[in-house]
Amino acid sequence: MAGSKGKHAWTATVGEKGQIVIPKQAREIFGIKPGDTLILFGDEERGIAIPPKSAFSELFGLIFDESEDNK
Repeated sequence: MAGSKGKHAWTATVGEKGQIVIPKQAREIFGIKPGDTLILFGDEERGIAIPPKSAFSELFGLIFDESEDNK
């Protein structure tokens, strides 16, 4: 289901082993491929978030760039 430009929502069913299937459209949009590792963040009040890989690339880039400057 598409909302505002760039905003999406999907549903997923949890299987007996606690696994979920990420909908095909979501995998395509976010470039999720078989074998990829995802990080899930959880907040008991706000829910679960699965940020895109690009968010980590930017974050790690900032961390390592700053650490190089502090040497």
